[in-house]
Amino acid sequence: MTYLDNPDTQRSNTDYIRNSMRQPLLERDHELDLARRWRDQNDVKALHELVSAYMRLVVSTASRFKSYGLPVGDLIQEGNIGLMQAAARFEPERDVRFSTYATWWIRSAIQDYILRNWSIVRIGSTASQKSLFFKMRHLAARLGRDGEQGPTELRDRIAEALNVKVKDVEGMETRLTQADQSLNLTIGDEGGDEFQSLLPDEGPRPDEIVSDRIDSESRRQWLTEALDTLSARERTIIQQRRLVDDSLTLEELGKQLGVSKERVRQLEQRAMNKLRAVLVDRVDMVADLL
Repeated sequence: MTYLDNPDTQRSNTDYIRNSMRQPLLERDHELDLARRWRDQNDVKALHELVSAYMRLVVSTASRFKSYGLPVGDLIQEGNIGLMQAAARFEPERDVRFSTYATWWIRSAIQDYILRNWSIVRIGSTASQKSLFFKMRHLAARLGRDGEQGPTELRDRIAEALNVKVKDVEGMETRLTQADQSLNLTIGDEGGDEFQSLLPDEGPRPDEIVSDRIDSESRRQWLTEALDTLSARERTIIQQRRLVDDSLTLEELGKQLGVSKERVRQLEQRAMNKLRAVLVDRVDMVADLL
């Protein structure tokens, strides 16, 4: 899926990129001074100057991911988030240029955004799946030029090179070659039915739903009438043993009723026999109720 920006958005992106490229580069000492002022003094002006100087780095990194079909403006904005994260975590004492440190954060933010938005079906975010998504096509093209080899051998070499399982390579290969399709797309060049009209409905038919509802109401009424023929103690046993999700054990019911668990078993059996006698004339499968 490729997202096309409207003309106004394209102009805004172009102006932003041009402005980024006009920002002056920083000398090493001045860069470190800005980083210290932001970290130690919370100097927002120093932060603004620091990140403005490296917006060109964000634009350059985002441009390398244009082939994934997402809006360039969004890629740049996500890269800016990574740039801000780098500024918040940068330690000048490490004697590393800010651009070197920020590159990882910018690329990571853009890649995470692509993984979240490239497909409506979320792609796994584990390190191996991320590596597969961004490296597999390039690696497959390079390995394919090395000589004659079949698809199976190529998958094995990719799995070995990226230190992942072959089945993960096969799964990602399927994902990358199958773009998202809307169920509202029409079939054929002349339109007509949509793809979703061909999907079978495996649920019950309307008449089956109505019939099941009527049967359920009837069974509920019959069971209520049958329970009314039991004594209070028998009804308690049936309700606690047969009609609740977390049924009580014979021993627990015995303690509750002040009788032995064997007596509870006898009362339960007698109550079941009574219920069957009442229901047998009304229900074909008494076991469905009890």
